[in-house]
Amino acid sequence: MTRPIRTGGRAARHAARAAPLPDASRPVRPGLTGGRYKPLTEADVTRIHETALTALEEIGLSGAPPSGVASMTAAGAVQSDDGRLRFPRALVEDMLACAARDITLHARDPAFDLDLSGARVHFGTAGAAVSVVDAVTGDYRDSTLADLHEAARLADALDNIHFLQRPMVARDMTDDQTLDLNTLHACLTGTRKHVGTSFCTAATVPKCLDYLYAVAGGEDAFRARPFVLNSNCFVVPPMRFATESCEVMEACIRGGLPVLLLSAGQAGATAPATLAGAVMQAVAECLAGVVYVNSIAPGHPAIFGTWPFVSDLRTGAMSGGSGEQAVLTAACAQMGRFYGLPGGAAAGMADAKLPDMQAGWEQGMSDVMAGLAGLNMVYEAAGMHGSLMGFCPESLILGDDMIGAALRCVRGVEVTDETLALEAMRAVCLEGPGHYLGTESTLSVMQSEYVYPTLGCRISPKEWQEAGRPDLIAKARVRRAEIMAGPNIAAFAPELERSLRARFDLLV
Repeated sequence: MTRPIRTGGRAARHAARAAPLPDASRPVRPGLTGGRYKPLTEADVTRIHETALTALEEIGLSGAPPSGVASMTAAGAVQSDDGRLRFPRALVEDMLACAARDITLHARDPAFDLDLSGARVHFGTAGAAVSVVDAVTGDYRDSTLADLHEAARLADALDNIHFLQRPMVARDMTDDQTLDLNTLHACLTGTRKHVGTSFCTAATVPKCLDYLYAVAGGEDAFRARPFVLNSNCFVVPPMRFATESCEVMEACIRGGLPVLLLSAGQAGATAPATLAGAVMQAVAECLAGVVYVNSIAPGHPAIFGTWPFVSDLRTGAMSGGSGEQAVLTAACAQMGRFYGLPGGAAAGMADAKLPDMQAGWEQGMSDVMAGLAGLNMVYEAAGMHGSLMGFCPESLILGDDMIGAALRCVRGVEVTDETLALEAMRAVCLEGPGHYLGTESTLSVMQSEYVYPTLGCRISPKEWQEAGRPDLIAKARVRRAEIMAGPNIAAFAPELERSLRARFDLLV
C-alpha cells in the first residue's frame, strides 16, 4: 500500500491551517455542553429540593414590597400574621411549570447571542468591584467610568469572554441616575456582547429604559431582542426580600429586561456554614424569586442565580478562591439543571490581590469545575481580585487563556472511528516513520482538537532565556494597549451617538 501524496505545497497547507475555522469546528466556543461533573447524587439533589420547599412553606420570606406581596398572594402565597410570605409546595411547582426555559440572552450583535438551553456553558465578567488593580505596582485605586468602558472594550476583543456583566462600579459618578445611565452607555459602547447591569433604585429605571429603547430603535425592537439583563440581588439572605431591589426588578420586568435572580448568601455568615445548607438556602431563595417573577409575568426570562459565597471561618472574611467555593458553585449548577432552568453562579474569583500563582489556582480551579458541572452563565470568571474588591485589566486578558483551557476541559473527548485513529496508527506503524509528527492525521486536527494560549508561554527554558525572559504581566499590558489603540468596533454610529447625547447626560 502506498501512502497518499499530499498536494498543494507546504505554504498552502500552512495557510489552510492558519485560516480561521468555522465556529462549529473551533476547538472551543461559547455554549459547549458541560454537565459531566456532578458533586451531588440524585438523592442529594432531591433532599435539597424537598428541604428548600419545606423552608419556603414553613419559614418563608419577609421584606417584600406591597406590590410584590399583592402579586405573590394573588398567585397563592400566604402572608402570615408575622408578615412573612409563605409558599405552598403546589404554588412553587405551578410557577416552575410556567417558568421560562431554554432562553436566549441577546446581544447587540446576534453573532454573540447566548443559547442557555441544557447544560451549555458561557463565561463572562461580573461583580461590583470598587477598585482597579495595577498589576505592576500592586496599588488599588477607585474605579471610574473610563475603567468600566475599557473593561467592556477588552471583553469585546477576547474570544473566551462571552458576555459582559458590569465588573466594577464607576465611583466618579455623582448620583444614582447618572451612575445607572452611564454604566449602560460605557458598557454598550464598548462591547457588542450581551450586557448585564444593576440599577440603584426603581426611580432610575424609566430613563434607562428610554435610553435602551432609543439604542434599539424603538421599544418594540428592544422587547423583541433585549440585549441588556438586570442583575438583581432581590434577597438579603437569610430569607428576606430586598425591598428596593424587588421594586427595581418589577420595573425591569415591566420594561422588558430579562432578570438574574441573584441570591448571594455567605456560608457561615448569612447562610448556613455547611455547604449543603448554603446550597439549600440559595435554592429556596431563588425558588421564591421564580414565584415572584412568574406571578407578575408568567414565562418572563429569568436566570436561577444561586450565588452562595464561602467564608474563611477563622476570620469571617469571604473566601471566593477556595475549594469549598468551587464545589459549592458546581453544586448550584447541578440544582439549576435539576429544575431545567437557566442557571448562573460565581466562579473564577481570586482572593489573591494580584494576578499571581495563587490567583491562577483559585481562578482556574473554580472555572473548570463550574464548566464541567454545566453552569450556563459562569459569572466573575476572570479579572476579579481581593475577594471581588478589585478588577484587574491584565488579569482579564490572561483569564482569556485560562478560560480557553477550561472550555477545552468542558468539551471533553469525542470518540469516533476517525478520532480513534486506527488507520493513522496502521500507516505510521506499518509503513511510516514510527511517529505521528508531521503526518496528515496530526496536521489535520491542529486547529480543531487543540487550544493554544495567546499569551501563555510554552517555549523551552533555553528559548525563554534567549527571548529575554518574557513576563506574562508585561505581555498582557502590551495586549491591553493594542486593544485600546485599535478601532472600537462596538461604538455606536455617529448619528445615534449624537441623538443620544442630545437627550441624555452621557459622560463616557
